Amino acid sequence: MHQINIPVSSRMDAKVKSEHDQADENFIDLERLLTIAKRQARVVIAAALAGLLIGAVYIVMAKPHYTAATSILLDDTLGKFADDVSPAPSNMQSDTTILSQIAILRSAELATKVAIKEKLDENVFFMNPPQSLALRLKSAVRTIVGLFGGGMGSNVDLDDKAARIGYAASLLQEGLYVERQGRSFVIDLTYTSGDAALAGKLAKAYADVYLSDQLDANYDATERATIWLQSRLTNLKESSQAAALEAERFRAANGLTSAKGALVSEQQLSDLNSQLILAQADTARSRALYGQFKSIVDSGPEKAVTNASVLSEQSGTSVIETLRTRYLTVSKREQEIVSHFGENHAQAVTLRSEKQEIARQIFQELKQLTESYRNQFEVAQSRETSLREGLGKVTGETSVANEALVHLKELEQNSEALSNLYRTYLTRFQEASQQQSFPIAKARIISIATMPSAPSSPNRTMVLALALVLGVLTGMGIGAVREFRERFFRVGDDVRSLLGLKFLGYVPSFEGPPNERKSTRWELSTASVPASTAPPVNVTRMAVENPSSVFAETLRNAKIAADVVLQGHKSKVLGIISVLPHEGKSTVAANLALQLSAKGASTLLIDADLRNPGLTRSFSFTPQRGLVQAVLGDQPWQSMLKIDRRTKLAILPAVLHKHFQYTSELLSSEAMEKLLNEARSSFEYIIVDLPPLGPVVDAKAFAPFVDGFVMVAHWGNTPRALVRSVLQAETHILPKVLGIILNRTDMKELSKYTSFGSSEHFMERYSNYYLDQAIPKPKPAAHESI
Repeated sequence: MHQINIPVSSRMDAKVKSEHDQADENFIDLERLLTIAKRQARVVIAAALAGLLIGAVYIVMAKPHYTAATSILLDDTLGKFADDVSPAPSNMQSDTTILSQIAILRSAELATKVAIKEKLDENVFFMNPPQSLALRLKSAVRTIVGLFGGGMGSNVDLDDKAARIGYAASLLQEGLYVERQGRSFVIDLTYTSGDAALAGKLAKAYADVYLSDQLDANYDATERATIWLQSRLTNLKESSQAAALEAERFRAANGLTSAKGALVSEQQLSDLNSQLILAQADTARSRALYGQFKSIVDSGPEKAVTNASVLSEQSGTSVIETLRTRYLTVSKREQEIVSHFGENHAQAVTLRSEKQEIARQIFQELKQLTESYRNQFEVAQSRETSLREGLGKVTGETSVANEALVHLKELEQNSEALSNLYRTYLTRFQEASQQQSFPIAKARIISIATMPSAPSSPNRTMVLALALVLGVLTGMGIGAVREFRERFFRVGDDVRSLLGLKFLGYVPSFEGPPNERKSTRWELSTASVPASTAPPVNVTRMAVENPSSVFAETLRNAKIAADVVLQGHKSKVLGIISVLPHEGKSTVAANLALQLSAKGASTLLIDADLRNPGLTRSFSFTPQRGLVQAVLGDQPWQSMLKIDRRTKLAILPAVLHKHFQYTSELLSSEAMEKLLNEARSSFEYIIVDLPPLGPVVDAKAFAPFVDGFVMVAHWGNTPRALVRSVLQAETHILPKVLGIILNRTDMKELSKYTSFGSSEHFMERYSNYYLDQAIPKPKPAAHESI
């Protein structure tokens, strides 16, 4: 037998597509997403409508609730007239204070006061409000859970007034909602009830009770503080007086008298210390002057005039300066005389004598000044010694006084602390008394609660919108699951990309049970005629009676594929196979054979499905002999043929034998090969309807005698993975597969599984080329002429 290779173009297309998919795997395919959305649009719309229906039912069954609101402003400035404070604005409450006020509004105590004020324990509607269906179901579930869990019931003793008030307070807290308005000092209080008037009344009552409770709390706190402060002031006054008296007694007992805020001994010590510092400075100065003059005198008369120049800046040296100036003048005159008249000139001698006299006078003046500074030094030194002795004596006396002063300061500090504390408590007492006289709450109502005009819940718009969104999301989830579970053949690209095989075309779907389900007639579903009113059509002759239909075009494509691939074969044996039963292979085999025969090609149709001869059952005749008898050689196989008078198609039927179980051996026998060889000499095409692949081995056994296979797959029903695994396992069948036909295709839904650029997307534009799309008129049985 001849082997058929998979077309190179198909393999190249698959390879190119695979590379293209890998290149685009990191990108979002918007076109594919839109295609999926279009495909699942019905599911999403149905889920959205279901969501809207549920929302509408909820709105109808839900009990309406009304919400009343009031706003309270916390303001410290309201108490500025009661508090004796400065005109500057007071600090506002901190976040902690505001949270504390919110907790007070939510407290059970305030709810109890509201219940008592409004007499809610006597309000039948409030104590036993009508419940909606959801609340009744919730209550029943709680009761059942409480019974199984051993919990205590929540029944209230209606005969006990305190119990009724407590129950009313708990109901109040359930309908109350308190929150802060942003970052402001405004607290919003809302109350929800089934009665609009009751909601407004209770919201207003809550605000009034809160302000009254704040006033009462301020008054009680001020009263308690006043009583306590009054008793505390008496004790502090006595303690302060006793401490001050003890400090004065200790001061007098230890002679710690003071003047100008300090002790006398401390003042004496400070004065002596200042005088000693001055005396030390005078002594140092006198010693320096005395040492300086003494050194000049000790140097001798000869250097007296020269050393006298150093004393020009000292006080008391004006005489010496005058004598020195005169000395310099005489010296200058002497030098002039000597330079003009010589050293022995009488005037030069006189001038030298005068110089000596002036020098002697300068030296005598220096001696007198030295003696004067010596006396000053001795006086300063004596004064310093005296002050030092006096300072030591006063320092000893001060040390003794300081020890007593420490204890005195402790007594004075204690007395001052008690005095300050007394003054502080006295100020607080006066402030508390003033606040008690002016009880003003530091809060005010800025928005008064009124009776609501419309229910707050259920919010019809929000409920319907939420139901619609949830419905859409649910539909999208269901659609995603359906897409995830999509594992079937839908378009020709699935065949080419996954299997690398040629796609031969689509066969439109027919309404009704197929041939494989023991029926001889289907109904074709088209857009022009509803399926419920379409007349019955003989599907075994569909391609012949509708030569311009999509079905006939697909069969012609299969013929062209066989002619191209099997060139050089004078007679071609084509096997029609499928992976699963009931996929329409018998119908395709019958129509392909009739179409070939109608075109003038001698054609033989063999029903080789010996276990389930659906092709034979689709014809009107009931043969007594068939393929089994022909292979076994009881009679010549030509005598068992049935000839269609209209198309001259020769048909070799199959007769089911209950006791014959070796069908695969029969199909692979030498007798079968001989039959086919004889048929090749008489027929151009031999169409063989084979059993499905998979667990049935008949088609595998017959494969060596087949030139090419045409596979039929059920559109949207045959798993792609199954077809791929079966063909990969059958290596002797896969090379001979000419292509795949997708049978029972829903042509209306086909475009939803393709991209915009695919041919399936524009299938409707080719409708003019398929002139026989309408359902044909009823005709007699297909093979009454056989």
